[in-house]
Amino acid sequence: MTASIFIDGVAGTTGLEIRERLERRADLALVTLPEDKRKDAGARRHAINAADIVILCLPDDAAREAVALIDNPHTRVIDASSAYRVANGWTYGFPELGFDVAGATRVSNPGCYPTGFLALVAPLVRAGVLPADWPLTVNAVSGYSGGGKALIARFDEEQDLSFRSYGYSLAHKHVPEMQQHAGLAYPPLFAPAVARAFRGMIVEVPVPLAALSAPPSRAAMLDVLHATFDAAPLITVHDDQPDELLMHRDAAPNDRLDLWVFADPAGRQARLVAMLDNLGKGASGAAVQNLNLMIGADPLAGLVY
Repeated sequence: MTASIFIDGVAGTTGLEIRERLERRADLALVTLPEDKRKDAGARRHAINAADIVILCLPDDAAREAVALIDNPHTRVIDASSAYRVANGWTYGFPELGFDVAGATRVSNPGCYPTGFLALVAPLVRAGVLPADWPLTVNAVSGYSGGGKALIARFDEEQDLSFRSYGYSLAHKHVPEMQQHAGLAYPPLFAPAVARAFRGMIVEVPVPLAALSAPPSRAAMLDVLHATFDAAPLITVHDDQPDELLMHRDAAPNDRLDLWVFADPAGRQARLVAMLDNLGKGASGAAVQNLNLMIGADPLAGLVY
């Protein structure tokens, strides 16, 4: 049976990549609007309610408005904004962490930075390997496509702009989902940055093991991550400790998530590191994976890994 899909916000960076992953699939029928109707409330309402699943690639407020347009019991939603990531009644769209995406009617796609952070931290906290009340920090750098059209334009216009550090208000919108879905007592201190690479992301959580009352070994942390993700085809837990990890300026799209645990020989310090494509597993790829689960398709259909 063919599922009808409407991408609301298809002209944005995330929407375009989702459409590219879906448009050649025979099991899907894409509901589209003419260019002059994409912002027409009546046309959008009709398209949203005519679809089996609507994927929202909109700013937070616009996503809430789109959900309010649904007036039937059958239309299911995947929201790529941060509007519903900690909301009651919404399923967090990270199936590898045990969230029941397949049976959900309302799915909130994880943020790109939280995807790396939660993959590293949530299993360790759940297993009791990291204490839930430890004051964690997150250092992360992303490709500039994660900032949408405005930031892409800025990097295109300011050719001497090579690095942008931000989030100094200490109130980044990703922090609540990091805290809630990792089961933390306190919000992590989040230090995000953007580099002159279109796509890609490195997320790092430093852990001063010697300061913990019961410090876990590197092997114990790896064991938990392997037990959590070894059956997940898009996530790889690496046992090696390479000398460097690289983000390439012109990297090709992918929907993988790679995880490492680095530690000094004495086991006094550790660096938990995740690498992903901020537009892949961090956005569009995650939405397609969740869509596949919701319609009972091959979970990897349309993905690059």
